[in-house]
Amino acid sequence: MRDINASIPFDKRLWRQDIAGSRAHAAMLGAQGIIAAADAAAIDAGLAAIAAEYDAGGVPVDPALEDIHMTVETRLAALIGPAAGRLHTARSRNDQVATSFRLWVRDAVDAVDAGLAALTDALLARAAEHADSVMPGFTHLQVAQPVTLGHHLLAYVAMTGRDRGRFTDLRTRMDECPLGAAALAGTGFPIDRQATATALGFARPTANSLDSVSDRDFALEFLSAAAIAGLHLSRLAEEIVVWASQPFGFVALPDAFSTGSSIMPQKRNPDAAELVRGHSGRLIGCLTALMVTMKGLPLSYSKDMQDDKPPVFEGYDLLALALAAMTGMVATLTFDTDRMRAVAASGFSTATDLADWLVREAGVPFREAHHITGRAVRAAEDAGCGLADLPLATLQAIDARITAGVFDVLSVDASVASRTSFGGTAPANVRAAIAAARAAA
Repeated sequence: MRDINASIPFDKRLWRQDIAGSRAHAAMLGAQGIIAAADAAAIDAGLAAIAAEYDAGGVPVDPALEDIHMTVETRLAALIGPAAGRLHTARSRNDQVATSFRLWVRDAVDAVDAGLAALTDALLARAAEHADSVMPGFTHLQVAQPVTLGHHLLAYVAMTGRDRGRFTDLRTRMDECPLGAAALAGTGFPIDRQATATALGFARPTANSLDSVSDRDFALEFLSAAAIAGLHLSRLAEEIVVWASQPFGFVALPDAFSTGSSIMPQKRNPDAAELVRGHSGRLIGCLTALMVTMKGLPLSYSKDMQDDKPPVFEGYDLLALALAAMTGMVATLTFDTDRMRAVAASGFSTATDLADWLVREAGVPFREAHHITGRAVRAAEDAGCGLADLPLATLQAIDARITAGVFDVLSVDASVASRTSFGGTAPANVRAAIAAARAAA
């Protein structure tokens, strides 16, 4: 029973939040005259001393004390004597746990946001560096149309922006303090819940005492946002893995973010990217674990909810590490832009530009232009060359409306430069998008 009941091995991470909540609660009890001012002052001084001890030497783990909350309270009693027993007036471990956990998740949200901001900055820096660098754009992992590398990297900036938005929304929604809800029904003491909420940096106290101690939506939302962010990191990691392979040869990873083989001395394996990709699966597992834990719990508190913290702690650790690793990789990748350009020119990637030219310059309906372009692609395949290398006579034999002006759009540079619609890949668009992203940061 001691082993299954104790949570101190993992919830010791909450010590800063627990002490902050207790100091706010004691101050409120003193201000309201619920406990003597001298006792409130002794409690506050004792809690400050415990914080200094834990900061210097860590939290002692005694399974007999069950959790971080009893660990702190027991140490407080050893330091200040009977006055420590007054701290728990008008409070239950239920609202104490809910408050400490909510404070921890709020801090985790801020740390993740900082990590996402750092990754965004790294992506923007590389996008600016490669606003004009041409690479193949893919659908179905087949060469589709030329794009710029800067534009490709900005796609991930869009993703990190949405990730940051989800964490910001979560932080706003969880900006309520459960402290004072007590076990489940509130308390008969004349407490000031707004005072403790304000002292702990919350906008307001929670409105329903039952929901206050049983709500873990903030933890679920944190893991949901973390899992989605992990999916985005995994997609970029997968691209790095593919791009670093010899058949692609688009990027080279520095030694700091790759490893060798135990048997093949020539290998440079993209292990950091592969582990970021792997972490995304574990993040989904953390979310699933907590959802399954919460799905059947009646109001208000059940001991199952002690298992809410390990998946959240693990999820945070996984995401924070993946963000740091991906930021480092993005900042230090070496892009082989010549190789990217060569592949971008393959696979008749400017075929759509030929069709668009026919529509724009010759007034051909797009569906007809599509068929004309298909015949031009077949001619290029038969000749073993690219569309831009076909003689004008060959193109005019396919359709007499084609003129020499078509060659102005058939190069990969001309193709990307022409994509000036809002959100398109043109270098000018990329530079404008980077400026807008930096201004919004």
